[in-house]
Amino acid sequence: MPRTVLPSRDRELVQIVDAAFAEVARKSGDWLKCGPGCTQCCIGVFEINQLDAARLRQGMKDLEARSPERAAAVRERARAAVEQFGDQFPGDPTTGILNTDEESKQKFDDFANEVPCPALDPLTGRCELYEARPMTCRIFGPPIREEYRLGVCDLCFQGATEKEVAACELRPDPNDLESELVRDVEGATGKRGETIVAYCLVK
Repeated sequence: MPRTVLPSRDRELVQIVDAAFAEVARKSGDWLKCGPGCTQCCIGVFEINQLDAARLRQGMKDLEARSPERAAAVRERARAAVEQFGDQFPGDPTTGILNTDEESKQKFDDFANEVPCPALDPLTGRCELYEARPMTCRIFGPPIREEYRLGVCDLCFQGATEKEVAACELRPDPNDLESELVRDVEGATGKRGETIVAYCLVK
């Protein structure tokens, strides 16, 4: 398994993001449907950065120490996913780093959209690496800015007006600490670029 280089300030970033989510969840009330067993955001691959990857690897080490059987099951699901991807993976199959050319980006949009995250326990519907989950997972659900619009989970804010949705906008990392920590990890590991969860957990 690749060396885990998780910056000490990652804990600070996680606290900032989780606190922002908690405040938005309070404002959102019943409009926000996120909860244990809801796996809407756990199906389909998505890009993660090298900071997310380092956090996931540390989470796997912690899980292996607590529950080797559960960790082995996660690892096996990751191996099965990578094997399923085969030569359709729009990146380097050895490193798991995604390609950045336009053709590969377009290919990724339709890539493995029905494949569950390896960290998802299929029996309980819960994340085995919840405390170490990527930032995408931490902020999914509430309205979040996507260029010129607010994106929101399809299951949430049903019946809310645009004004009500906008009032619950999530601003997870206003000082962009994440970008600083990503640079730190990339500098320490020499690995640059985005990957996906399965490749972080397969070894």
